[in-house]
Amino acid sequence: MFNVVLVNPEIPQNTGNIARTVLSQKCRLHLVKPLGFEIDDRNLKRAGLDYWKYVDVKVWDRIEDVPGLMDDLSKVHLFSTRGSKRYDRAEYKDSDYLVFGSESLGLPQKIIDENGERTRFLPMPDLKVRSLNLSSCVSSVLMEALRQNDFFERGE
Repeated sequence: MFNVVLVNPEIPQNTGNIARTVLSQKCRLHLVKPLGFEIDDRNLKRAGLDYWKYVDVKVWDRIEDVPGLMDDLSKVHLFSTRGSKRYDRAEYKDSDYLVFGSESLGLPQKIIDENGERTRFLPMPDLKVRSLNLSSCVSSVLMEALRQNDFFERGE
């Protein structure tokens, strides 16, 4: 099972879509405050449809509070437009942490600076686009991580 970590997510619809994706793949979702919405936000639940109650989601005050995240940095993958390695060239293993920043700011620069070798990016050949949608990024990364692990043999 992978751990998807959203640091300061701002848009409830994105988080709802990510929650549905995480649930569909039997992964865990960690939300790090501050959040740009309330957990009971109707937009969040609408995007997650009626699945929200089944999502394995935890809310934390600080990124340092996420259990296991700081224990073994080899299990941490940080995603940013300023990443050092293309996301599909990283190696993902069971129980890794896939960490994404907010929609408007991404991950804090301090985290990127301290963990440069752990940062990943999704290619964007058209530089007129500042960034990709957060839920699209999470879905792309999670599917690549699952593919590398043969989808944990969940079917053909």
